[in-house]
Amino acid sequence: VNLKECLQSAEFISSSDGNFKILEDGSVYTTSAVSLSAEKTTFTILLEDIQEHVQKKIHVSLVEEEKKTRKTRHARDTVLKRTKRRWGPIPSVMIENSLGPFPLQIQQVQSDTAQNYTIYYSASGPGIDQDPKGLFYIERETGNIFATRAVDREQYPSFQIICFATTPDGYSPEVPLVHTIRIEDDNDNAPYFTQDLFEFSVPENSKPGVLVGKVIAEDRDEPYTLHTTLKYRIVSQNPLVPPAFSLHGDTGVISVSSPQLDRELVSSYTLLVEVRDMAGQPFGLCTTGTVVIKIEDTNDNAPSFKQIQYETRVEENRVNVEILRVSVVDLDEPGSPGSGAVYEIIRGNDDRSFEITTDKNTNEGILCVVKGLDYESAKQRILVIAVNNEAPYMLAPYSQQLSQSTSSVTVHILDVDEGPVFKPCHLRIDVKECEDIGTSIGRYLAEDPETGNSEGICYRIPPGQCNWISIDEKSGEVRTIKVLDRDVAEMRRGQCNITVLAIDRNGKTGTGTIQVVIQPGNKNYPRILKTDYIMCRDRKPICLTAQDADESPYSTPFVYRITDRSLASMWKITRHNDNSVYLSPKGDIPFGTYSIPVSVIDNGGKVGENNINVNFCDCITPTECGMIRAFPNVTLGVWAILAMILGSLLLLLILITICGCCGSGVMHRHVTDDCANHNLIISNTEAPGEEVMDHNIIPLQNTSDQGGYGIKTGDQQTFEMVKGRGHTLESVKGGGHQTLGSVKEGGGQPMMDTCRYSYSEWHNFTHPRLGEKVHLCRQDEEQKHSEDYLLSYNYEGKGSLAGSVGCCSDQHEEEALDFLDQLEPKFRTLAETCVKR
Repeated sequence: VNLKECLQSAEFISSSDGNFKILEDGSVYTTSAVSLSAEKTTFTILLEDIQEHVQKKIHVSLVEEEKKTRKTRHARDTVLKRTKRRWGPIPSVMIENSLGPFPLQIQQVQSDTAQNYTIYYSASGPGIDQDPKGLFYIERETGNIFATRAVDREQYPSFQIICFATTPDGYSPEVPLVHTIRIEDDNDNAPYFTQDLFEFSVPENSKPGVLVGKVIAEDRDEPYTLHTTLKYRIVSQNPLVPPAFSLHGDTGVISVSSPQLDRELVSSYTLLVEVRDMAGQPFGLCTTGTVVIKIEDTNDNAPSFKQIQYETRVEENRVNVEILRVSVVDLDEPGSPGSGAVYEIIRGNDDRSFEITTDKNTNEGILCVVKGLDYESAKQRILVIAVNNEAPYMLAPYSQQLSQSTSSVTVHILDVDEGPVFKPCHLRIDVKECEDIGTSIGRYLAEDPETGNSEGICYRIPPGQCNWISIDEKSGEVRTIKVLDRDVAEMRRGQCNITVLAIDRNGKTGTGTIQVVIQPGNKNYPRILKTDYIMCRDRKPICLTAQDADESPYSTPFVYRITDRSLASMWKITRHNDNSVYLSPKGDIPFGTYSIPVSVIDNGGKVGENNINVNFCDCITPTECGMIRAFPNVTLGVWAILAMILGSLLLLLILITICGCCGSGVMHRHVTDDCANHNLIISNTEAPGEEVMDHNIIPLQNTSDQGGYGIKTGDQQTFEMVKGRGHTLESVKGGGHQTLGSVKEGGGQPMMDTCRYSYSEWHNFTHPRLGEKVHLCRQDEEQKHSEDYLLSYNYEGKGSLAGSVGCCSDQHEEEALDFLDQLEPKFRTLAETCVKR
C-alpha cells in the first residue's frame, strides 16, 4: 500500500488485525499462518502523526486467489525452468555474556537484486514484552548484522530479525527474510535448593534402606545440558560418627544407612548437603543446604522399678485409701506411649482387696485398698507388682529380650477394735406357711473378731421392719410372732429381709440380714368357679373347672368325685386336664333340675365340696331354657305362650263387658263400690310390672296337644284352658258347673258376691271364642286354609334364627320372651284374686 500518498509524515503505523504487519515502505506481511474464509477478510491500517495529531486509515480487503488448473505433462514434455536463488543465510549463534569487542558482527545477509537493507526485531523468550531496541543493527549497504552489547540468555534465549532488501527507489523486490539469532547458554548460574532448610523424621531402629526424604535443587541455565545436570552429596554430618544416612547423587533421595539409630543416644542429625552442576565435575558451580533429620521414639526400652521391694501399713477395715506410691525408670521419650507406665498386681490379690492405678502426671503407680482388710484373718499381705508400657514393646536390633520388671510390696495390717461380725452375714431361713406362733425357726449368732466367740453379745431387730419374727437377746434364737402368710402385702415373692443388730460390751455394733423364705402350704380349698349350668337335649358335656389359691405342690392336679351314690349312678365325670373335668349323664335320664354334690381334692389332700346345679332341659340352646328359670318344671311352647297372651287380652275385654252388664241390669247383678278391689281393672300400664314369684302358681301337665296354665288353690285345679267353641257366657250361666267360690266353700252354693261369675261361666265363654279366632287366622281371603297363617303346635324346640317369613309372622323374634320373667299388673291381680277365692 502506498503510505506516502495517504500520510507522508506518519510516525506510527499499526494494523487492526494482529495477523498482519505493515512496514514503513508499505509492505504488508502475515505474522502467522492465515486461513481465509469464504467471506472477505478485511482489516484497517492506521497511520498517525503524533506531532500534528493527524490520523489516516486505509481499509484492506483480502480475497483468496483462484488456483489455476495445472496441465498434465508427459515425460517428453518436461521443461526445465530456472528460478532465482533466494537469499537465506543460516541461523546465527551468539554467545551469552560475550565479552566483545562490540559492536560484534554476527551475520551478513545479501540479495541479488537489492542494495539497501533494514531489519525488524521479533525477539522471543521468557519475560520479553517488546523488542529490545538498539540490541542489533544492520549495515544498510552491506547487510552485515551487528550486536551492540552482551545478551543474557535467561532473559532473551533467541531473536528473530526480519530483514528487508530494497532498491534505491524504495521498492522491495525480495520477500522479507526471517533470520534467527540463538543465544548460546553459558554456565553463569549456580544451582540452588528449593528450601532453605529440609526437615525429615525417621523411627529409631529403622533398617538400612528406609527412605527418609528427598532434597530438591534447580538451575536457571539451559535445560538438558551439562549446565543443568546436577549431582548431590553429603558434605558433613553432625554428630560425625557413625555415618547414619546416604544421599543418592542423581535424585537427592536420603535413606538410612546405619542399623543403629537410637533415639536415646542421638535424638536428631544435621546434614550439610551440596548440589553441583556440570554433572558434579569439579569446575561446575555448586551450592550447599541443610537437612535436619529427627529420630522418632519407639518403645525399645522396658520400664523398671526404682526399688525391688516396698513396705507399707494400713488399718483394718479401711476402704478406698491410698497406701503406697511406686515409680519406674524408662529411657523412652517422656509423655509418649512408649514411656507411659501400666501397673498390675500379678500375685497376692486373689480377693481383689487391692487396686493399683497410674498417675498420668508423675507416671507413678498408686496402690489403694478397695476392700476392708481383717487383722484377725491375716496380719500382713505380700503383693507382687509388674509394670508395662502403653505401647507394645519393640525389640531393638541385635539386642536381647528383656524380662518384665517386678517389685514386691509387703502390707502390714494394723489391728483395730471392731464390732461383732455375723457369720454368715446373710442367713436364709425357710419356714413353712401357716406355722404356729412361737415356732423356733433357727438361730443367728455373731462373733467378736478379736476373741472369736459370742460371749457378751446382745441381739435385737431394729423397728420399722416386717414384725413377723423375733430374736432372743442373748441366745440369738429366732421365733415366729405371727402366722406367716405368703399372700400378704409385706411379702415379696414369699420372702422378707430382716436386719439384725449385734452389740458387744464396748457398744460396737455389727449388722446381719435374715432372709425369711415362706414355703408354700396347703391352706386353701379347691372350689369350682361356676356351679349353675343348663344342659339341652343334645347332652353336651359340662366342663367343670376348679381353682386353688395355693401354689405347687398343693394345687393341681385335682381329683373330682360325685359324693351322692344315687346321682353317681346317673352322672359321670371324665378327665379333661389337671384342673378341669367333663360332667355328663350316663344314660337316658328324665328332664329336670339336678343338684349334684361334687368334691374336689387337691394335690395336698384338701377337699372342697361343691354343689353343681344342672337344669336338664328339653331345648336346643341353653337360652331357651333360661326364659323359664322361675318355673323349673315347666316346658312351655312358643305358641302356648302366645295363646296365653291372646287369651289374657280377651279375658280382660270380657271382664270389662261383664262389669258393664252388671251395671245395666242385663245380668241382674249389682256391682258394689268395692267391686274393683276384687276383680281385674283396666290399666294403661305399658311397662313390665312387678316380678311374680308365687309358689301357688304352678304349671299344668300337658294332657292334650294344647298347652295350658293354671292357678293352684288348695289341692284343686280350678282354672284351665281347653278346646271348645260355640258357647257363650249366657249359655253357660248357671249350667251346673262349679264356680270358683263354690269350690272353695266345698258345698256347691253360689257366692253372695253378685259382681262375680263362676270360673266355669267365663271360661266356657272365652275359650271357644279364642279357638274360633285362631281358626279364622288360618284362612286367607278365599276362606281357604293357608300354611302362611297362624297354626298351633306343641313345642318342638327352637325355631329358625331368621324367624317366620309368612304374611302372619310376628314382627318380633320368637325367642324374645324375657318379659315372662316380669308379669304385668293384670296377671298379678288375677293371681291374687284366684288365690284369695
